[in-house]
Amino acid sequence: MTSRGPERYRSIISDWDAFIAACDRPLPTVIRANTLCISPGALEARLRDQGIAIERIQWNDRLFTIDRPVGGMIEHWLGHFYIQEAVQTLPAIALDPQPEETVLDLCAAPGGKTTQLADRMHNVGVLVANEPNGRRQMALLANINRLGVLNALMTGYRGESFPMHTSFDRILLDAPCSGEGTLRKEHALFAGATRQTIGRLSNLQKRLIVRAYDLLRPGGTLVYSTCTFAPEENEAVVAHLLGERDARLLPLDLPVLGHPGLDAWALERYPDGLRNARRFYPHDLDSGGGFLARIEHP
Repeated sequence: MTSRGPERYRSIISDWDAFIAACDRPLPTVIRANTLCISPGALEARLRDQGIAIERIQWNDRLFTIDRPVGGMIEHWLGHFYIQEAVQTLPAIALDPQPEETVLDLCAAPGGKTTQLADRMHNVGVLVANEPNGRRQMALLANINRLGVLNALMTGYRGESFPMHTSFDRILLDAPCSGEGTLRKEHALFAGATRQTIGRLSNLQKRLIVRAYDLLRPGGTLVYSTCTFAPEENEAVVAHLLGERDARLLPLDLPVLGHPGLDAWALERYPDGLRNARRFYPHDLDSGGGFLARIEHP
């Protein structure tokens, strides 16, 4: 398979016309209410009083679509909300961290998912936000501070060599990827990633997922996620872990359906359990694209 861009995935996207139509539409502006600072209802009322058209997303009462950019508003700087694509809120929902737990966000910048994890933990427990890139650490720290996160500490290790001194109850690995699922806001991505880029990232992702799994305590949960369509960065990475470790792929309990993970791509076949993973395309949630898998350490 030599084509690039969305056309490369025509054979695995059943509702192709809806997919292309969604890719051509502007991406809606979505905000996530930060309940560490304000209730969703209070945020909705506050923005509506300022003349902003705001609509709650049905499947998540903390998410709203709005009719204008709001990054310069005082409510943004007070940490009342985080601007976040709807599909990108699903990894933290899938991980479902609880207060008192020890949680690791292995590739944390710029902090959207880190702050969402802290919100779901009610600022109780330990949340390690790891980011090796110094410039991206600044954005991560700024968002942690802006959204009133108190239970997080930041580390700067390369994810694939994160120290094995501590085991975690839950780990989020939102892996560096080719980002094809963000093509609605980065139209250059319509050209697709090169096979060399996908291969390089897949190799990194395989190292990251094995290290993430090794950092789990027995009975712990790992969520692997990307914002790309490439099976080499999604199903193939999870299949690699299943071949290297005694990991168990679990069904996902999400408020939206998505599409089952693939059991084959090109000439490669994946374990049957990959059907428990979920793919999301731009037309599913009027958002971007992504992939999710939930893994348990027996």
